Amino acid sequence: MNIFQVRGNTFCINTGMTYIPFYKLNAHDIIMLDSGWAEGEQQGITNLLIENSFNIKAIINTHSHTDHIGNNSFFKAKYNCLIAMPELEAFICHSPLTLKLYFHSLPVNVLKKQFGHMINQPDFLISEQQTTITICNTTFQIIHTPGHSIDHICLITPDDVAYLGDTLISHKVMRGAKMPYAYLLNEDLASKKLLYQITAQKYIIAHKGCYEDIQDLITLNIDFYQQRAKEILSLIKESASFEEITMSVIKNFRIPIHSLQKHLLIERMLHSYLDYLYETKQITVNLSNGYVRYSALTNN
Repeated sequence: MNIFQVRGNTFCINTGMTYIPFYKLNAHDIIMLDSGWAEGEQQGITNLLIENSFNIKAIINTHSHTDHIGNNSFFKAKYNCLIAMPELEAFICHSPLTLKLYFHSLPVNVLKKQFGHMINQPDFLISEQQTTITICNTTFQIIHTPGHSIDHICLITPDDVAYLGDTLISHKVMRGAKMPYAYLLNEDLASKKLLYQITAQKYIIAHKGCYEDIQDLITLNIDFYQQRAKEILSLIKESASFEEITMSVIKNFRIPIHSLQKHLLIERMLHSYLDYLYETKQITVNLSNGYVRYSALTNN
């Protein structure tokens, strides 16, 4: 892991898996934008903070996925820092029962064991109408970009650096991604298009890049997600069940499945693509002999 300067007082922790931005209030106090993964990143991030004598005063989360809020509770206990989070994202990670809204395939006792560290109660809730947040006397601009998650936001630091969270993925991630995740793909594509209107001096993407211009990257992202949807559509040759489509996607996309957790993740991701294909009138969904069946429309 290492730290690099992006612009002015805006810096980034390169964990190897993600970029986690932070804003320096002074030589020692910082505001983190997301807190990283607990399992794979907590110790490394902590070591970097100690080595640089950094004290976390606040964390602003873009959304409530485990690789973005995984260390919230740990850092809250260690530094007594403030936490701000979009309102609906905060609701999801309020308790094991609300976490099940996201991990709906997992029993509550499994959620408590595997993802209990995600549960936290923020000090500040960011509303859907809010365009700025001031924390520790420092103001960040807010861009609402739902889709990757239910209430995802982007943040622009006082240095005019835009942290886009997971609204976009980098060129490198696109090259390796089998089926990139979006909770609501149609909304996610709309949020990607919204970024065409955003101007900043620098742009940070969590997975994983730092750019001076993102116009071409936005187009590549939109095309990439839509192409994946077309490829899934091509696998629906005739009336098929969700399970049949899932197995066809795993086989044709060559997705390695080594655990129940991974299989459930693929199912959750696939639902978003099927919803998108249905919303855009590329498939139909019917009930046949008590089974839900998906069919590609003949004009596609």
